[in-house]
Formats: sequence, structure tokens, C-alpha cells
Amino acid sequence: MDREREIIRIMLDALIEGESPAHPYFSRDAEQFGIAGRKFLFSTDEFSGEDMFRDHDLFTLGWNLATATISDIYASGGIPKFFGHSVSVQPDWNNEKISTLSSGIAACLKQNGVTFIGGDLGFSDAWHYTGIVLGEAHQPVNRMGARPGDLIYMTGTVGNGNLEAALMLFANLPVMKMLPEGLTVRVPMRKAESELIGGLASCCIDTSDGVLRALQTIAELNRTGFKISGLPYSPEGLLVTRMLGISEELLFMGESGEYELLFTIPEEREGELLRKARLQKLIFTKIGTITGAADQLLEENGKTLDLQKFRISARDFPDVNAYLEKLAKTLHDEKHK
Repeated sequence: MDREREIIRIMLDALIEGESPAHPYFSRDAEQFGIAGRKFLFSTDEFSGEDMFRDHDLFTLGWNLATATISDIYASGGIPKFFGHSVSVQPDWNNEKISTLSSGIAACLKQNGVTFIGGDLGFSDAWHYTGIVLGEAHQPVNRMGARPGDLIYMTGTVGNGNLEAALMLFANLPVMKMLPEGLTVRVPMRKAESELIGGLASCCIDTSDGVLRALQTIAELNRTGFKISGLPYSPEGLLVTRMLGISEELLFMGESGEYELLFTIPEEREGELLRKARLQKLIFTKIGTITGAADQLLEENGKTLDLQKFRISARDFPDVNAYLEKLAKTLHDEKHK
């Protein structure tokens, strides 16, 4: 267990009655509760520079922070309704910068039909942001329910979160100066996809911690395995990995997530999913299957990788460079066995 989950488990043991077999800890992206016979969803997320969101474009930063917060509601089959936040701004942010950040947040809320209900303001040497969202449980779905034989689908592409991290970490390398100016990574809004998935999926999770971490969480909670292939890598992500001379699989394995929806669906419902997706002009990509064995396998380029070797958490390392070195070395060793 990584340190983050260990701390959460300690706190939950003290704050609530404890987990149950039906709903173990970490089994939901958003928590469900009831009032007067109606079901609602709640989620909160804290962000800082540690999450590898760049602040070179404050409108995009505002959009990304709000959309990433709301993503948990969509991954739970809900409809976001109300939003609040706590913001710590940097001393060097003038009024124009603060207005630009706020405009990005506002654009996200408007496009999602969400009402802002208030928040708190502070000051810090580096920006911090905590988003809070309440939603209606429209077609509730959680991280449990996957069964052997279910198909694994996802929205969007793999690796945009790790692309954003690379653009931050390696910005000063000469090779990165060759990239197009203004290359921006924006967290996607998956409102329509969520509405369709909610009625068909056996389970769903967002990829806020990366695609591999999402798959491993699903496997752990459902006591299954998985076999994946044909990952839809981000074209921009592939370009940057080639420029840096690193393996494309790092786009899939790194923990800077792209906030896409990853879900499982019984095979007999696949036709309905694809038919409705075509009618709504939505795109979903099948990336694998849930297996009964505990294996976690990636089949790419004629090779099979045992993904259980990659239970590597960034928070278990003193800094991000040590984490990346360990991840890259493990990948190199496994690919050259």
C-alpha cells in the first residue's frame, strides 16, 4: 500500500464506522449520500504544483482545476450541480492574472451547467487550489462491479496528463524548444459520455492518477485481472516521448492523469454502447478485457509486460526524478528480458 492510501485508511478508520465488504474504502470516485429520499454525490480535490498542472496559461489552469474536480461526479454517473473552492494565490499574481484564472474556472462551470456557491481565499508562496462539488446521483456507478469477460473501454487518449508533466519537468531542455509555441493541455469535459456510460457500465473510474493506476484499482477492488492492448496514445504525447528518447509506455504508467473515464461493460452491452455512441458522435476506445486470473498484462509491439511489476507510486519517493528513474529502469528491464 502506498503512503497516501495508508494515511487515508487511518483517517477513515477514525472518522467513520469502517469499511464494509459491499463498499470498501476507495470504491467510489465520489461519495453518495441521501437527503429526503434523494441521492446526491460529493467530491473534493486539492491541487498544487505537485499535480504537474502548469501555470503559464492561467485560463487553462482554471479550466483544468475545475474540470478535474468535477470529473469525479461524471465518473460516478452523476450530474454536477454546485461548486465551491478554496484558493491560495501567489503574491506575484496581479489582478489581471487572478481574473484570467477565475475566467477559466467560470468557463468550465458554465459549460457544465454548474452553479458557483462560494469559497475562501488565502495567500501562499505557491498556488494551491481545493475544489468542492455536489451533484445528483443520476445513474450511479462506482469502481466495483467488473466481472471476468467484461470489456474495458475509455474516453479520449492516453497520456495527456503525463505530457503536461513532461512539459513542466523538461521545459529547459533544448530539444523542447522545438515544440510548437503555446502547446496547451486541457482536461476534457466528459458530460455526454458520462450520461451514456452510466446506464451501461458495470464499473467506472476516472484516470486522475493515470490509466495504469485506474486499471490496478479496478482489479484490486473487484479481485480480477486484466489484459490490455492497442492503447490510444495522445499524438502530442508520442511526439514528446520521441523527442526525449523515452518509452511511450511511460505515458500510460505515469501518475499524472488525463482525467478520462475508464469503464467496464458486459460484452452483451457492447453493441448498444457503440450504437448510441455513433448516434451522439461520441468516441470510446476498447483497450482490453477483465480476466478471472490475477494477471495484469499489457500486450504491445509483440511483447507482453507484467504490469504487476509496476506498482510504483510517486509518493513513495523523495522527489519526482527518483520516481521517474525507478519507473523508467523497471520498464527497460522488463522490455529487455
